[in-house]
Amino acid sequence: MTAGTLAIEVATRGDLSEVDALLARAYPALLKPDYPPSVMMLALPLIARANPRLFACGTYYVARRDGEIVGAGGWTPSARAGPHVRPRVGDVRHVVTDQRHTRRGIGRALMARAFETAAAAGITRLEAQATRTAVPFYRALGFTVLRPTEVPLRPGIVFPAVIMVRSLRDFPSAGPVPTGGPPLRPGST
Repeated sequence: MTAGTLAIEVATRGDLSEVDALLARAYPALLKPDYPPSVMMLALPLIARANPRLFACGTYYVARRDGEIVGAGGWTPSARAGPHVRPRVGDVRHVVTDQRHTRRGIGRALMARAFETAAAAGITRLEAQATRTAVPFYRALGFTVLRPTEVPLRPGIVFPAVIMVRSLRDFPSAGPVPTGGPPLRPGST
């Protein structure tokens, strides 16, 4: 059986429920080997949900094959405020591949689009708060590990992650960057 062509498209509000279902189905299966049951029980209900604001930012994408969303992810300009403003830094946002379709280039295609549009927007560095599971994926894309971190999800609930970075200084930019929607606050995944 030949798989259909993979299409990377800007996500729209109409994609939200399908991406929500994808996250709810894929994250438990993909993250289970790298996190203890206590973390999975507390964190999964909070991280396996699509952030509606990402669907209006213009730099969050879905990967479709045969009409089905099989992946999602993107970037936003860093929204850090105060003395930590970083105008040429972007944050990788909520990347996921359907657990039935991993290792088929879907995540790589989504990140290639993110690299292209971020570089075109003048972003020179992307940062990811990667799950432990995703560290090898991001390394293969040229990211390096900065340090482990704990992402606060709610009072008393944190999610262990790894901060990773990749320079885009030598990445060839191409074409205009889709825009739209309000900027996102830190921690809004």
